[in-house]
Amino acid sequence: MTVVRGYRAPAQGGLLRKPRSGLLEPLDLPKELPPQLDLPEGRFLNREASWLDFNARVLALAEHPDTPLLERAKFLAIFAGNLDEFFMVRVAGLKRRQAARLAFRTIDGLSLGQQLRAISERTSELMARQSACFRTEVLPGLDEEGIRLVHWDHLGDREQARLQGYFREQVFPVLTPLAVDPAHPFPYISGLSLNLAARVRNARTGGERFARVKVPPNVGRFVPVAPAAWMPLEELIAAHLPQLFPGMTVEGSDLFRVTRNVDLEVEEDEAEDLLQALERELVRRRFGQAVRLEVNDGMDDETLDLLMRELGVEEDDVQRVPCLLDLSSLWDLYGLDRPELKDPPHMTKPHPRLEAAAATGKDVFSVLREGDILLHHPYDSFTTSVQRFLEQAAADPNVLAIKQTLYRTSGDSPIIEALIDAATAGKQVVVLVEIKARFDETANIKWARVLEQAGCHVVYGQVGLKTHCKALLVVRQEQGHLRRYCHLGTGNYNPKTARLYEDLGLLTADPDVGADLTDLFNALTGFSRQTEYRSLLVAPQHLRKGVVERIRGEAAAARAGRGSGIRIKINSLVDETVIDELYRASRAGVPIECVVRGICALRPGVPGLSETVRVRSILGRFLEHSRILHFQGADEFWIGSADMMHRNLDRRIETLVRVQAPELQAEFNRILDLAFSPRVRTWELQPDGTWRRRGTMDGKPLHDYQMELTEWTAKRVETP
Repeated sequence: MTVVRGYRAPAQGGLLRKPRSGLLEPLDLPKELPPQLDLPEGRFLNREASWLDFNARVLALAEHPDTPLLERAKFLAIFAGNLDEFFMVRVAGLKRRQAARLAFRTIDGLSLGQQLRAISERTSELMARQSACFRTEVLPGLDEEGIRLVHWDHLGDREQARLQGYFREQVFPVLTPLAVDPAHPFPYISGLSLNLAARVRNARTGGERFARVKVPPNVGRFVPVAPAAWMPLEELIAAHLPQLFPGMTVEGSDLFRVTRNVDLEVEEDEAEDLLQALERELVRRRFGQAVRLEVNDGMDDETLDLLMRELGVEEDDVQRVPCLLDLSSLWDLYGLDRPELKDPPHMTKPHPRLEAAAATGKDVFSVLREGDILLHHPYDSFTTSVQRFLEQAAADPNVLAIKQTLYRTSGDSPIIEALIDAATAGKQVVVLVEIKARFDETANIKWARVLEQAGCHVVYGQVGLKTHCKALLVVRQEQGHLRRYCHLGTGNYNPKTARLYEDLGLLTADPDVGADLTDLFNALTGFSRQTEYRSLLVAPQHLRKGVVERIRGEAAAARAGRGSGIRIKINSLVDETVIDELYRASRAGVPIECVVRGICALRPGVPGLSETVRVRSILGRFLEHSRILHFQGADEFWIGSADMMHRNLDRRIETLVRVQAPELQAEFNRILDLAFSPRVRTWELQPDGTWRRRGTMDGKPLHDYQMELTEWTAKRVETP
């Protein structure tokens, strides 16, 4: 069998191309590619600014009056949670470099100090917009719908008396006031916790003291006051502070919240046991450097100075918030049973081929022997496709082995249960659990131990790399020989997020894909240094190189007067090498269309540089998460786990798989044609880096991309 060795071009200078015959042959490229043209300075957009622009687009969904009211609250919560993570990771990383006095310039030439000041100014602007949206639009709208947030001073005697009892029985016992004086040092403030800074005065001596009271995170943020009225927990605590400081006079209190650096630093090549080393580092994470201090708008200067001094933050790190702190808690209100204030429920549909098979008693293996299946979540049901595939493999006596990567999964995961069932049944089960998946480290350590105890072989990947690819391999005994069945996807094996995230997955019994996954798992679990794959591009070895070569192939086709084109749907486009190749392809005349949900460092539409490039962003009720690369001249479609970012291409195990079945390619074309259609609502990136919203055309509202796909899926199910 002929294989692509390291994705290098063959000796004659062309790229390897695999037509439907299954044989590899070189693309028709010139032996020598033309010299790379000089590209101008300033061709890249700032990465951090681009991410903040993405979060601004999320905020715009909350600000839009046509968005249902509780959906607006949800988007405010998503915006707040996104910003928390940005500070915990990106800003923390910049501050760590600044503290180490590292020479650093951003992709667009800013120093560390300039970058951090720009972030501070932009986030202050966005948080002001968020607060205004909440205070002047969402909160009054909720009040009109009978969902009220009330204040202590506005309650009647009966309501106050009832809440006093609730405080005494449910809240007071878990509170711990911590004084600050010569005998009591300033307490540790955990990241993202809500805290009251209380000012109390000794009635005998007259001296004023500072005390901190943590708002307990294990008590609901919103306390029920009436059937449709709630009070923020911190207000209830503030109203009862005298009970925490008997004999003292409470002069006042303010709310504050600290964001800390959460990046882990594990020396993997020195750790004898990565699991134990990571657990130790997770404990140390709690004490990461403070990178942001949020305070209520009315906090006095003396209290603020004390907090800044003790937490080690600068003035640019402080954000005064004129409304509730931590609007991510609005998820609690979104959970209210008020369907009329939300988007209509979305019902996922079984894939028609899998549904027809289930109706006749056929298993998934029989369906895949007839041809590949492209899954598009959440339009196609995850439960009746990927989950059922794994569950049937676990129960099938002819299945000998199951191998799977797990980056993130749900807390009550049926995926984990199926793997345990398979191991209990005596099958060989190999699970690569990525215990370094950010913010899921603790959960993944727990799952790793559960799987090990059940008899699964659990590995943690390769030293220095995260395993981010989404791969599942099933080996089955059939009529005296082994056959391999595979799933490769763009999203995690998580049934819950599969209902909220838009992702693609390939179910296939293709022998080349099965052989590739076998080689990949051997590389992940053993000492194999596999560099030869048939239908995959794998990072960090060769994925970037494979993408660059295919971009160059389109450019060569355009220069030769043949048809060409590149269409990309991706989460982030940051890698300078890939962007520069897209610029060169644009100069060669290649039409390039990109849907980038989040960060985009490429400038589209610049004369002489990127005139043929268009960049769009689509946001909606589902998180656009799939990655598709379409090289039109070569007629190649690839999907996988990798974004075009340094971390994905250099520091992670990622895969792209080529999808060749004509009927599946037709589905890709349908998805991409709609994404780039002038009749759907999108954001469009301008040459100067600003984003322009396209909501209407000729005075008429444009269509919703995700609703169009929902309707098409429903029709497809009715007529398979």
